Amino acid sequence: MNRTLVDAVLGTAFCALTWPVLFATRAAPHAATPAAAASLSAHDAPSEPEKIASYTILARLDAEQHRVQGSEVIRFQNASSQPLTELWFHLYLNAFKNDKTLFLRSPFGAGRSGEKAHEYGYVDVKHLRLASGEELWPNADRHSPGDPDDETDIRVPLPTPLAPGARLELSLEFEDKLPEIVERTGYEGSFHMLGQWFPKLAKLEPDGHFAHFSFHPHSEFYADFGDYDVTLDVPTRMTVGATGVAGATRSEAGRTTIAYRAEGVHDFAWTAWDHFAEARSVVAGVDVRVLYPSGEERSAELELDAVRFALPHFNELYGAYPYKTLTLVHPPDAAGNAGGMEYPTLITTGGPWYTALTGTRLLEDVTIHELGHQWFYGLVATNEHEFPFLDEGLNSYAEAEALEARFGSGSSFEAFGLSVSSSTIARLFSATRGGDQAVSSPAAEITSFRNLGALVYERTATTLLTVARVYGEAQMRHALGSYTRRFRFQHPTPRDFLNVMRRELGADAEKALASALLERGTVDYVARDLSSVAAEPAAGIFDAPNGRETRKRGPAPEPKKYQGRVVVCRHGALEFPVEIELLAEDGTRRRAGWDGRGACHAVDYAGSSPLVAALVDPDHRVLLDDDLSNNFVSTRSPQTSRLWERALYGAELLVSGAAP
Repeated sequence: MNRTLVDAVLGTAFCALTWPVLFATRAAPHAATPAAAASLSAHDAPSEPEKIASYTILARLDAEQHRVQGSEVIRFQNASSQPLTELWFHLYLNAFKNDKTLFLRSPFGAGRSGEKAHEYGYVDVKHLRLASGEELWPNADRHSPGDPDDETDIRVPLPTPLAPGARLELSLEFEDKLPEIVERTGYEGSFHMLGQWFPKLAKLEPDGHFAHFSFHPHSEFYADFGDYDVTLDVPTRMTVGATGVAGATRSEAGRTTIAYRAEGVHDFAWTAWDHFAEARSVVAGVDVRVLYPSGEERSAELELDAVRFALPHFNELYGAYPYKTLTLVHPPDAAGNAGGMEYPTLITTGGPWYTALTGTRLLEDVTIHELGHQWFYGLVATNEHEFPFLDEGLNSYAEAEALEARFGSGSSFEAFGLSVSSSTIARLFSATRGGDQAVSSPAAEITSFRNLGALVYERTATTLLTVARVYGEAQMRHALGSYTRRFRFQHPTPRDFLNVMRRELGADAEKALASALLERGTVDYVARDLSSVAAEPAAGIFDAPNGRETRKRGPAPEPKKYQGRVVVCRHGALEFPVEIELLAEDGTRRRAGWDGRGACHAVDYAGSSPLVAALVDPDHRVLLDDDLSNNFVSTRSPQTSRLWERALYGAELLVSGAAP
């Protein structure tokens, strides 16, 4: 079953059990109106990309043999502070060469799809020459560093050092044998999806080293900005979608060539299929094109409608989308593993045609998530291998925020009178795993796909959603907008992100973010001992102006007064201010605040009705709270309270057991 559908079903069950016993109304999502744009300051001024590696590529697709013949010219500048003695190339199509590659060697299946290859693929470099004609490829390493079974990360020595600021031009010829789609790229029947299909330089860092890495199944990509001029030669019957803007088109002898240009991007992807239908719309000045299987017009319209909302919404929050085109590719069901992926100006969506009938927002969810990557990956180009949470995690927050702005409390599921929000789903799948590994772990150190989903995606989102609810949703939106503007066309680190959060949200918020994201910080608020007694006149011996006097205990005055106390404790390193709601027997409620510092905090009560219950965090602002079942304590109906407590605990176990 699709993960989003599983999430929705489990989330619905959990909410049905949880909120009646917690007797509180959940904090309403903010209104579904366009967010105010984050104001620009001198620190937030947008920058233009520094174009380090630009590509001119000619590629011819043999749709029957599923091969691509390609030639490539790379214009590269040493923008680092050190002379370069070598280059590093990513040959990521070799991840699908055999079952012993880093990507495919897992006994549990490859990548997020969990599937092995049936037909394998590779990329062969035929020639790599300098502009002088000197051949470099014979001296290239034959495999990835320290891994003789992998050929996705290849070092090429330079004959002479390339000085800082100097440029070189490389010419390259290659051949792709496409795999049957395992994940992201390949073919299924006549459908072809080409991502990570051409030999590509690794990212050059300012200190002179290349950020190179083998294609790990937990990892995605990282590259320098540049311009791409790509000419695609395909059978005329094929409909093509690609990164950038289509230019000159020529057809002859059953084949068509299309020239594409993309400026200021760091990758190029394309698709070709002879069964695409097409829908178009202009959204916020962008030519939006949806390619989808014939007969799935409803899916295409839902995806296009999601873009009509989310593109202007993200523009206001994170800075204007700077490109002229956006292409959405909805793969056929048989090629579903190509769906749910992002490339500059091109995203893949996906999902069965009947998804909308189930009440889940799968199509909208996937579309908005992948669109968000145009900022969190595309424009703010962080190292997805070293810091995947800066890409997938921040984008998962942006996705949840946008979905709730668009659909309110039913942003993930809405049917049969039930609704489940995206923030609820994120919390469910992340709450119990915060102590497993640091959210900021590099991709290759994350131990499982469940932890990848729960920590990198969901716990990052839940952390930002918690900070937003505690310190202000508008403030968080503004802070993240400041970050995306400040680091547009740059490659920020976690410290860059936290510095902006400190500047915009304050030291306490930054401390919480650092603990939760970098240090395995967790929090669990526990409502402990609750007591309530009738107030009585004080008895005993008291000093008075005329000497000591003895007062005996007498009947309580009418109307009666009551005193009470509840103790709330905080487990874990995270400190968030919370409210404690006190419920009296007559139904009156009052709230007291706690700054969250210290191990435990006592809240005293005085009123005309006995104190019977207390609830920590009644508006459920601290989504990171590990265990919601211990937030509630009551003096009444102990058997009923225990029954509800066990039901809640069982729901938590069910959800955590099914989490990714």
